[in-house]
Amino acid sequence: MCQFYRKEQGKYPPPTERGKYPRREKGKSGKCSKFLLEFYTDTGLGKKHFKYADQLVQIAHREQIALYVDLDDVAEEDPELVDSICENTRRYVSLFADAVQELLPRYKQREVANKDALDVYIEHRLMMEQRTRDPGEVRDAQNQYPQELLRRFEVYFKPPSAVKPKVIRDVKAESIGKLVTVRGIVTRTTEVKPMMVVATYTCDQCGAETYQPIQSPTFMPLIMCPSRECQTNKSGGRLYLQSRGSKFIKFQEIKVQEHSDQVPVGNIPRSMTVYSRGENTRLAQPGDHVTITGIFLPLMRTGFRQVVQGLLSETYLEAHRISQMNKSEDDELGPQELSEEELRQITEEDFYEKLAASIAPEIYGHEDVKKALLLLLVGGVDQSPKGMKIRGLMWSSPALLRVIRFGAVSGTEGG
Repeated sequence: MCQFYRKEQGKYPPPTERGKYPRREKGKSGKCSKFLLEFYTDTGLGKKHFKYADQLVQIAHREQIALYVDLDDVAEEDPELVDSICENTRRYVSLFADAVQELLPRYKQREVANKDALDVYIEHRLMMEQRTRDPGEVRDAQNQYPQELLRRFEVYFKPPSAVKPKVIRDVKAESIGKLVTVRGIVTRTTEVKPMMVVATYTCDQCGAETYQPIQSPTFMPLIMCPSRECQTNKSGGRLYLQSRGSKFIKFQEIKVQEHSDQVPVGNIPRSMTVYSRGENTRLAQPGDHVTITGIFLPLMRTGFRQVVQGLLSETYLEAHRISQMNKSEDDELGPQELSEEELRQITEEDFYEKLAASIAPEIYGHEDVKKALLLLLVGGVDQSPKGMKIRGLMWSSPALLRVIRFGAVSGTEGG
């Protein structure tokens, strides 16, 4: 039996504009602010290191853009908050961003010297409003500056260390909206392009500015002016997009494919689309083995495309952290020590012969050729000219030919 509730019954408190209840959201935002303010680590010298407070100082002075929140640190303060973040990551990104926006004035010690075009644009608009508008006049909701336009930072989550990466084919509908970690190989990356986050319009009749935050890859531009002056006078003002007053961020699309050892027999490798924004761009290239943590979301379209799409929806991963397995992960984990059994095998006298015999075991004989190939594999020297890692020096091809000829001659004389 269906039950219908009306507002007059008073069974639910009135929601705010975003559809959330103020007490609950205020409590969650308070937890985020408390964590950023009070979390610290011991340096070993009896001093406290406020990890996130130092990052807030750098963000306030435009010396840092991305704020990475480690969920292992959050687990030390509030384990239930970690579960909530992993289950509803998109909402907690907004809560942490609001908390950072409120805390930044406390940590701002000096004025920012290098201002971008958007800062100058907003500063001039505020000066014009102070001259033309009355102090007590209420501003139209459409003409208020959105928080996405004023922010100069990004918030990302680092997954708990106990979470193991998933196989791409195991990420299904129950993971939508959650923080997911996958592992694979990068097959394709697009060039980094500017993506519009906030669109700014100007009316040709009243001159009012309208701001439109964009949450999806596509959007429907506004045409008619929604200001109170145009609606009262019925002037029918049209809006024109102002690219200088709009906000853009870096955007890159990445295609990640399963590893060969993760593909079941008789199946083809699955792929996943990853959207990286801001500071997460240019962190991976085709051929890199990466571990990506992000929010698994459906791709919502607008207008006629959504009608054609129907009930089915494409999915993508909104990247929060991209790390390369062959470089960054090895550096984080550190060198692994050899076991006692491995040390015993290395100390055996025939260890060199065993390594040579393990090369092309299906080919009988040719021990000298296999030993030469083994020396080619392990005899190089690591080189990193100007930070670029390349293959080390190897034996020259004439030396390899002499070894192969010697092996062929010795095999012929023995046979």
